[in-house]
Amino acid sequence: MNSPTLQATARRPRSREAGQSVVETALFLPILLIAFLVTADLGRACYTAMEVADAARAGVQYGAQSVVTAADNNGMETAAKNDAVDLSALNVSATSFCACVDGSQVDCITGTCASGAPGTYVQVTTSSTFTPLVDYPGLPSSIPLSDTAVMRVQ
Repeated sequence: MNSPTLQATARRPRSREAGQSVVETALFLPILLIAFLVTADLGRACYTAMEVADAARAGVQYGAQSVVTAADNNGMETAAKNDAVDLSALNVSATSFCACVDGSQVDCITGTCASGAPGTYVQVTTSSTFTPLVDYPGLPSSIPLSDTAVMRVQ
């Protein structure tokens, strides 16, 4: 005769625990989703920054092959854009210049250095804008990313 009473009292704590679990899940789920979005955006921002840097490096490596490729600004820009196919809005600027060992720039044709002949260098600057998935309060709606690579011509 006592068993129906025991069964009824045994079920009550379980239903209270189930309700508590639902409340805890409902409170924790928005925090978990926000953490997921922030993590995803941080990963995307890091990936975009690496793509911008790698594109600059690819462009400067093309230009540093020889004096002929150092003069090919369009070729360096194309090499940089081909390296960053995931970035549709990549801006690339390529230049070449001559400099002495002390870092002072001189004219490539008529320039002379106290330490000998000037070296030829190529420089590629890349930039892009990262836009997060969500507008976060207190953070900008877009983040400009840029990188510059410089290398001496072989």
